[in-house]
Amino acid sequence: MENINNFLFDIIESDLEKGVVDKIYTRFPPEPNGYLHIGSAKAIYINYTAAKKFGGTFNLRFDDTNPEKEDEEYVNSIIQDLKWLGVEPDNIFYGSDYFDKCYEYAVLLIKKGLAYVCDLSQEEMRQYRGTLTEPGKESPYRNRSIEENLNLFERMRKGEFPDGFRTLRAKIDMSSPNLNMRDPAIYRILHRSHHRQGDKWCIYPLYDFAHPIQDALEGITHSMCSIEFENHRPLYDWVIENIGFEKQPHQYEFARLNVTYTVMSKRYLRALVEKKVVDGWDDPRMPTLCGLRRRGFTPTSIFSFVEKAGVSKTYSIVDYALLEHCLREELNQTALRKVAILDPLKVVIENYPDDKEEYFELTNNPNDPDAGTRKVLFTKEVFIDASDFSLNPPPKYYRLKPGGEVRLMGAYIIKCKDVVFDNKGNIEKIICTADLESGNRNPIDGRKIKGTIHWVSAKDYVTADIRIYDKLFTIENVSSIPEDKSLDDYLNPNSVTVKKNCILEKSLADAKSGDKFQFVRVGYFCKDTKYENTYNQIVELKDSKPF
Repeated sequence: MENINNFLFDIIESDLEKGVVDKIYTRFPPEPNGYLHIGSAKAIYINYTAAKKFGGTFNLRFDDTNPEKEDEEYVNSIIQDLKWLGVEPDNIFYGSDYFDKCYEYAVLLIKKGLAYVCDLSQEEMRQYRGTLTEPGKESPYRNRSIEENLNLFERMRKGEFPDGFRTLRAKIDMSSPNLNMRDPAIYRILHRSHHRQGDKWCIYPLYDFAHPIQDALEGITHSMCSIEFENHRPLYDWVIENIGFEKQPHQYEFARLNVTYTVMSKRYLRALVEKKVVDGWDDPRMPTLCGLRRRGFTPTSIFSFVEKAGVSKTYSIVDYALLEHCLREELNQTALRKVAILDPLKVVIENYPDDKEEYFELTNNPNDPDAGTRKVLFTKEVFIDASDFSLNPPPKYYRLKPGGEVRLMGAYIIKCKDVVFDNKGNIEKIICTADLESGNRNPIDGRKIKGTIHWVSAKDYVTADIRIYDKLFTIENVSSIPEDKSLDDYLNPNSVTVKKNCILEKSLADAKSGDKFQFVRVGYFCKDTKYENTYNQIVELKDSKPF
């Protein structure tokens, strides 16, 4: 892969050249409290490709230090997503497997006089913390003796106190301009069963304490994370230095992947699932990797998108159309062409023999000579799409119209002779004549036919439901919502349209879930993995913006 604008790779290359490290170790540390999304793909790409590019080691580590929100369901989904992306970790670790070491290091900090047990409530701690312009106040429990702190911390571990009754805090600097350094809590009491450790623990380390320890124990050299952790880096370094690790990891930050019309908040995405606004984490409108997979996106297109978006520290918002462009470029080369009629309209060719059947050959993919051709049946009656006929056409209308001619793709030229309506005034069928000398070749008299439309024989087809998707939100930048509004106010009520009993060419009877096709003149579609006999629109045929 070409690396565009990737300052992190420059840092790694420099560290290796200067001998700062002999080998690099990276990690992707997701919390198993939800499903991975397109933003996660950026972190995966950076850490995984860095390790592969520079001959290093890449770890998958589950940050499972909060039993309130984490579940095996999410662990399994993350493993599945990485496998789908083609990302193979060299090791799989769990943050919870380091709980004994975290406790050991917490005791070490207490013995060094660098941690203390605090009885302030969460609200009181917030009040004592101060503000960006005012220093905090020291906890009245800050100067407890080492012996008392060791005793209380051990009793916390034994479960003698209720949830939230006490915390273990690092003793740093309550006047630090960085609020994260004002005696942050590093352990809390939480009587919850852990998905991996069971009921062994009733105290749990907080992320800012556990994460640097995990990195150090695994020998991570470049701890690359998103920019919101930049202000946490001094605490990361403080933990590493005061525990006294010989090999010290270093944290580097990059800008998050922000995409137009897209929400990345796991909390909000979970709410959409729980409120049944969407039909699950894998709803094709969701930015989750499983949703994109079900929609029909490919691992290559996702990593190509991350690559083209670039890796820097500067905030930016990337157009969703670029993601579609990356997939469209791939599918244009790989997807087999098929014919689907979303809004069927019957055409009767009156001068074609009633009992005649013949086959025309259509190309499977004009960009791939090895894809070959297929034969499709042609009969007296065919279906065309209602959008390809107009009773009152605008100027320069090159599709079918009264008295007008079009080419049926790969077959005959037909001319509209009459229109038959039902008793409700709807078009029932169109009566046409065919130039029977024009099958797959130009008219003998040399006349030019500008329009070509797709079709399916009325005697040889299958039906399916087709889902057309629009953006889930109507606001381009979801972070710029007015104060008096919420994301719910910008949910798109027309984000999905279901077309029932569409007409598809017979060869699609053998399509398998996950198969991707270009429905000629319509768009790219993927056979759904959840709903039977359903196709999801992936992207339209053409870019909405030039790239």
